[in-house]
Amino acid sequence: MEAPKTIAHEIGGIQNDALRFGLHGVKSDLVGAHPLESAYQSAKKTQEQMKRKVLSNTFGSAFPLKMDLDSQILSRFQRPPGPIPSSMLGLEAHTGRLDDFGFEDYLNDPRESETLRTPDMHHAMEVRLGLSKGPVCPSFL
Repeated sequence: MEAPKTIAHEIGGIQNDALRFGLHGVKSDLVGAHPLESAYQSAKKTQEQMKRKVLSNTFGSAFPLKMDLDSQILSRFQRPPGPIPSSMLGLEAHTGRLDDFGFEDYLNDPRESETLRTPDMHHAMEVRLGLSKGPVCPSFL
């Protein structure tokens, strides 16, 4: 039996790399962003299930499966990591989220913040190609 040819370079996992990904906070793991967030997510999930049921009753059981396949295909089209993020316009149009007016439309966009770190393009491509592990870039300092 051969020995593995990779050398583990993380001690305790990739999340402990404070120089690359910043300091890790425990509070965000324990508490959600807001108490209404869980209610919003569950309502969104039940609405999605009802929509799938109506579509399957109207157009047949294969139509929601075709929509899932189209969503998977459209979610794969992305720009390479860099200063311009992927807009995912095709996926938003397919799922109907193009008509939604979220908080990022009238409040500050987190990507335009002064504390936003620019992504390391080399590390992002390594993650994308499976050569490295971990998030592509931390969001904020």
